[in-house]
Amino acid sequence: MTGIEALAAFTVTAGLITLTPGLDTALVLRTAAVEGGRRALCAGLGVAAGCLAWGLAVALGLGAVLAASELAYTVLRWTGAAYLVWLGIRLIRGAGAGPDVQDAVTGPHTGAPGWFLRGLTTNLLNPKVGVFYVTFLPQFVPAGADVVVFSALLATVHAVEGIAWFTLLVAATRPLTAALRRPRVTRVLDTVTGGVLLAFGLRLVTGSQRA
Repeated sequence: MTGIEALAAFTVTAGLITLTPGLDTALVLRTAAVEGGRRALCAGLGVAAGCLAWGLAVALGLGAVLAASELAYTVLRWTGAAYLVWLGIRLIRGAGAGPDVQDAVTGPHTGAPGWFLRGLTTNLLNPKVGVFYVTFLPQFVPAGADVVVFSALLATVHAVEGIAWFTLLVAATRPLTAALRRPRVTRVLDTVTGGVLLAFGLRLVTGSQRA
């Protein structure tokens, strides 16, 4: 498989994975609906930055430590679960509140930078993302290619696809902004998203299998 063929195959595969609904999609959609496109895009950029960080870690061999060490995996798993549960509870507690109140409820980092940090943290503290990158990226590195450079390129492709997808999600919410900002609707969105975060957090704790 040539470099171009590997890149094309990865682009298609990563694109399909990006379109699969999950934690990142729920976080961006909720933020776009309740707090606006700017904050939602910042959350999406944080997720993309997390993908780049995982890709670089895999390229440098650091991801293999996570894959091989049960202790490292367990520590990261519990840390990620605690963070997701904390964020989910905070969202549910602040359900239906305005952005200013939500900033006070969800943590010390407010506004767009805070949502970038949340997107980044959510991605980095998910050990299944790291193990996924360890097992997924090497399959698309052609023989003879610089592993570090090509792995970083693949991670960049995945991040760009993620940003494009999040941008489309944010754009799709724009015509519905007025309806989505109604107190009853925002209360439902916050509660549902908080429940999704809680579910993912509990799944990290109870799940015994790695991604």
